[in-house]
This record gives sequence, structure tokens and C-alpha cells, in this order.
Amino acid sequence: MRIRFKPWARPELEASSFYIDNPEDYKGKWNTLFKNDNPIHLELGCGKGSFISQLAVSNENINYIAVDLVDAMLGLAKRNVEATYAESNKEVDNIYLTRYDIERILNIFDKNDQIERIYINFCNPWPRGKHHKKRLTHTRQLEKYREFLKDGAEIYFKTDDDALFSDSLSYFEESGFEIIDKTFDLESTPDFWNNIMTEHEKMFMEQGIKIKALKAKKGKIMARE
Repeated sequence: MRIRFKPWARPELEASSFYIDNPEDYKGKWNTLFKNDNPIHLELGCGKGSFISQLAVSNENINYIAVDLVDAMLGLAKRNVEATYAESNKEVDNIYLTRYDIERILNIFDKNDQIERIYINFCNPWPRGKHHKKRLTHTRQLEKYREFLKDGAEIYFKTDDDALFSDSLSYFEESGFEIIDKTFDLESTPDFWNNIMTEHEKMFMEQGIKIKALKAKKGKIMARE
């Protein structure tokens, strides 16, 4: 999703108490930043932050890290987090935003972080074949996530794109993830999970596009003969 440059975003992020500009410094020790041993969940490509802000404010005993590459997006996410917590009369104490290229994610997380869940919502489908490796659910990326996910950790993924979803089903299996559940019409599967509807999700549904979703669990990779 393209977004206009916002000159206020960078100064506001740098002044924010829950924005991290040097995530590489916390590799393997994110729990020290949160100052507790609560589970850590991660959103990759948080966009404007409407999803992660609602999720985090409702789950005080879980720590959240939201990653995006665009300052303007993160600036909007920062404002969304502040507004959501203010509405609930709560201090922002269980979420951090950070700017980073997800393709290089192993520079900021490792096995000591023991991440328990990843959320991937409406990521770029990269439809052209030569760009498939850029997909956040591509086998190459999933193998990176395995390096810092706790055994039995989960990935929650949803998309509007049929081809991306179909290919992702194969990517997860190739990477040693067990697909616990899947749906090709999230709206008609109300008990699939406690869904928080994103801005993209509302837009796609208004256009009559069905939302596809899956839950996958990190399993053991069987040795190949």
C-alpha cells in the first residue's frame, strides 16, 4: 500500500517511548525491554496499526512488537496506539513499534527471543513469479521465522489474494509448519478465531472479496532421505 510522505512521522517516532529505532540492539533480549517474562507476539507489516493497537490493549499479559518499513505507516500506527490506549484509560506498556526490513529479520530476533506467535495481515502478494521470494509467507521467509519462534509457536495469516493463499499453503508445509486450520471465507467462519478486522479487510469485504485465513504451528522438520 502506497502512502504519502508525512514529515511529522519521523520526529514523532523518535520522541515516542514505545518506538525502537535500534532493534538490532535487542536481538535475543527483547524481554529485557519489556521488563517481564510475558509471551511475545509479533506483527509483520503492521501498516497503520489499527490491528495491533486493538489486540495489544485487550491483552495486557502479552507483549507485542510491530514491524514495518515505512516511517509514514509507523507514524500513523503510533498515533493509533496512543488513541486506542487513551480510550481505555491505559498506559502504553506492552507494545513496541520498530522500523525494519523483514527480509533481514534475523538481524533483530534469534532463538533466545522465543516468539510465541506471528501475525501477517494482507501482505503484498507479489504476483509476478520472479518476485515470489519477497512474499512474507514464502518458504524462504518462513524458514527464517523458525529460527526465533518457540517450539509449537503459531503463525496467523490472512489475505484477500487467492493465489497468495494457495501458494502459502504449500510454503507452510514445505517449511515444517503444521496447518492447524484454514478457511476460504473468514466472514462465514465466525469461530475461526477472535478476529480483529483491519482497514484492508473492511475494504475488500465491501468489494465482495472473500478473506482467506490460516493458523499454522511450528513443527519439527523431518529429515529427508
